[in-house]
Amino acid sequence: MEYTGSKYIGEYVDGRMEGKAKYILPTETIYVGEMKDGVFHGEGTLYFPSGSQYDAVWENGLAIKGTYTFADGLHYDEKNWHYCDGYDRRFYTEILNGLKPAGMAQLTNMDPPRKIPKGYYDCGDGFYNPVTRVIKDYRNRFLRNADDDEHEWITHTCRKG
Repeated sequence: MEYTGSKYIGEYVDGRMEGKAKYILPTETIYVGEMKDGVFHGEGTLYFPSGSQYDAVWENGLAIKGTYTFADGLHYDEKNWHYCDGYDRRFYTEILNGLKPAGMAQLTNMDPPRKIPKGYYDCGDGFYNPVTRVIKDYRNRFLRNADDDEHEWITHTCRKG
């Protein structure tokens, strides 16, 4: 664990991670569930720093069946996914709470929308500085550097502060 930056809290069998466990990755993603022979095995949930989660049945470290839930409670449905598709452009909060009156359009799923620092863009998972080309999450932690394609997409598509 000291080499990967991960932390394991759980049971061991013959020196291997096995049984009920909590496994914390360096990215702050947390797995809570069953382990067998050092890998996710059985029922378990991945909790992501964004507030979303993935509940799954795992077999030898691979998810064989699962459901993803976004931080706002929206459940991803692979077969009947209609959220923000070409036919229905409403945000999830608009689906739950209804549309606002004319002239009070909702700009993001978050209402009121997040305040964007001056000169930055809100790219969905954080704020983008077009000068440094760095994307930081909403808690000001480094996420990634934008390549030319992502820079182009963000500056032409995303809301600017």
